[in-house]
Amino acid sequence: MLKNDNNGEKVKHTNELLPHLFRLEYSKMTAVICRHFGLKYIEIAEDIVSDTFLKATETWSIDGIPNNPTAWLYTVAKNKAKDFLKHQTIADSKIGVIVQSNNLEEKKEIDFEIKTISDSQLAMIFAVCNPLNSKEAQISLALQILCGFSVEEIADAFLVKSETIKKRLLRARKTLRNDNFQIQELNEKQIKLRLDIVSRTIYLLFNEGYYSKSSNYIIRKDLCLEAIRLALILAENPLTNTTQTNALLALMCYQSSRFEARENEFGEVVLFEQQNKYLWNQELIDKGNYFLINAFSGSEISKYHLEAAIAYWHTTPTDEHKWKHILQLYNQLILIEYSPITALNRTFVFANVYGKEEALKEAEKINLKGNHYYYMLLGFLYSDTNLDKSIYYYNVAAKLSKSKSEKNILRKEINRLKKMNK
Repeated sequence: MLKNDNNGEKVKHTNELLPHLFRLEYSKMTAVICRHFGLKYIEIAEDIVSDTFLKATETWSIDGIPNNPTAWLYTVAKNKAKDFLKHQTIADSKIGVIVQSNNLEEKKEIDFEIKTISDSQLAMIFAVCNPLNSKEAQISLALQILCGFSVEEIADAFLVKSETIKKRLLRARKTLRNDNFQIQELNEKQIKLRLDIVSRTIYLLFNEGYYSKSSNYIIRKDLCLEAIRLALILAENPLTNTTQTNALLALMCYQSSRFEARENEFGEVVLFEQQNKYLWNQELIDKGNYFLINAFSGSEISKYHLEAAIAYWHTTPTDEHKWKHILQLYNQLILIEYSPITALNRTFVFANVYGKEEALKEAEKINLKGNHYYYMLLGFLYSDTNLDKSIYYYNVAAKLSKSKSEKNILRKEINRLKKMNK
């Protein structure tokens, strides 16, 4: 335990550590307990894990943080699960039904060994990504259960309203309960059928970490590392170690290689052109190259292949034709899977190849009103020719952005442009 620590300090340390542990451990604990009880009773597993974190908040604020907080959480969760099994009668308890339906014995232990966690999470994510629900519902449910996303974070990922996500999640959970399905071994055909949605979930998890839209922190490394960990679980399984999985891993390695260069000492984001290239992690770039080579060993070309290739070119800043290569890749990406954000990114690259005035014509075609990234792009494109318009669009973007860090970046740019405009 922490020694000579007053209650105020204990509460502060607890409040700083628990959100981080929640992100890392919630989905693991839920997956293991769910595999034990059966997925139909996922709410029970979630309640057990939530109660565990509630107890941690109360206990650690008084006694201090234990020497091994993760082990403490696992022990409490295990004991709470055993208490459920012990105190509910088979006749009238849901847990009793679980025990009967899954042929579980009360004495069977829930263990949180590394292999059990990995196996359970892999089984859980494929179980949740069930084609009984729509693709959007599958991803939304997986982001909530396995990634601990809030409704707002899921809404940001899909660029829709929070109320839409709430309804989607309720319908998805009801569908799974009504189907009465369990976490079980899937055959090769089922795994291949669900792998696209699983990959998409991991991709969105990484994106929220790499450029958070809902947090006061632009970069959330814990989310990125969790996404990479889940993707590595896929790569370690022969049935899921596909070229697409390798492309996704390559993309995440390339993006992660710039972590240290993307933030300054004040926690502010450093734009790509201003980053110190010596801070890039060459080891992660090399791993990205390894996975990218594996990704192109077959004939499949997915969105992850193209995005990984784009990220590769960003790691080679000395190539004078870099932006032309990247634009060609974005042109292919738009054809494979159009999205407003992809179109915005392509327009930024277009500006680097053909100039900002030509890029304005491309931006007008997108016309993504209500999206702050769209107004950020317009602010950038007008910054050389019309400072008043540039300032105006950056102000609109700042008002629409939900991120405190992003708002600060925009205000600094607005102030810089105002000085130039005097």
